Amino acid sequence: MTDTPTVPALPPVADADSWYEVAADRPGLTLIIERFVDDFLQANLWLVQGDDRAILIDCGLGIVPLAPLVQRLTGAECPVVLSHGHLDHAGAAHEFRERWGHPDDEPRSERRISLLTADHAADLGLRDGELGTTGDWLISRIPGQCYDPRAYLQRPAPLTRRLLDGDRIQLGGTVLEVLHLPGHTPGSLALFDRDRGELYSGDVVYDDELLDSLPESDAAAYCRSLQRLRELPVERVLPGHGAAFGRDRLHEIIDDYVSAMAQAPSAASSDPASSGPASSGPASSGPASSGPASSGPASSGPASSGPASSGPASSAV
Repeated sequence: MTDTPTVPALPPVADADSWYEVAADRPGLTLIIERFVDDFLQANLWLVQGDDRAILIDCGLGIVPLAPLVQRLTGAECPVVLSHGHLDHAGAAHEFRERWGHPDDEPRSERRISLLTADHAADLGLRDGELGTTGDWLISRIPGQCYDPRAYLQRPAPLTRRLLDGDRIQLGGTVLEVLHLPGHTPGSLALFDRDRGELYSGDVVYDDELLDSLPESDAAAYCRSLQRLRELPVERVLPGHGAAFGRDRLHEIIDDYVSAMAQAPSAASSDPASSGPASSGPASSGPASSGPASSGPASSGPASSGPASSGPASSAV
C-alpha cells in the first residue's frame, strides 16, 4: 500500500492590500516587491516614470492584482515590459492592456504550477534542499482562505508590442535602450538608461550564481551576452532579483562567469564564447525557472534575500 504524501498546512491568510511593498529608489524610480513571496521567486518590479509616461519592468507572480496599484502610483495605465517569460517576472502580465517583450519569451500559454516547495523542486528536477529555501511553501501567506497555492495559474499574456535589440523606449526625459541578451532564456531582455548609466537587467545578471542550466538556457549565448554588457558604460545594475550593485561588482560577476566557462570540462576551446554549455553554479541559487510561460514546468527565483532598493525605507501598500 502506497502512503499518501502529507500536504503541509496552508500559510496564514494575509490582507491582500499588504501584499505589495513599495519603495522609492530615486525620483522617477520605484521598486515594488511581493512581500510574502519566498526569496526564490521574489522578483524586483521596477516602475520607471518619465515626464510623459511610465513603464513597469516585470510584474511578479500576480497572486494579488498588481495593475490597480501601479495605476494608483502613476495616475494612469502603463505598459509592462517583460524581461523574460518566467512566472516570477510575467505572472501578472495578463492584467495589463499593453504588454511588451521579446517574441522568443512571449507568455502565450496557460500554465498551472504548484507553489508547494517539494512540488516545485520536482518540476525543476531538484530536491527540496536545492531550492535554497527551508519553507514548505514558496509563499508565506495566502491572499484568501480559499486560495490553493498548489493550483497557481499563470495566464496567457500575448505581447502587444515586440521589442527587438536596439529599440528605444521614450518616456520623456528618459530613454531606455532595449538589449536582447539571450542565455538565461532565448528572449531575455535588459533595458539600458545610457544617460544615467543604469541597467535594468532582469535575470541576465544579478548578484548571485547565474543560472544557465535550464532546458531553454544557452550557456555559450549567455557568455556572449555578458561580454557585451561588460563593454557598456554601466554604472549601476538594477536586477530582477536581489540588491542593486555597481560597475565593479558587475565586472566581477561577468569575469567569474567567463572564467568558469573557459575552464568547464565541456568547453570545446579556450574561447568561452564558443564553448559548450556550462553552469556557473548550483541550481540552488540564482533566479531559476523551468522555462518561458509558453512552455515547461514551474519557474523559480533567487536564493538571495531582500529587495533591491538602495533608497529610503519602504512602505506596505
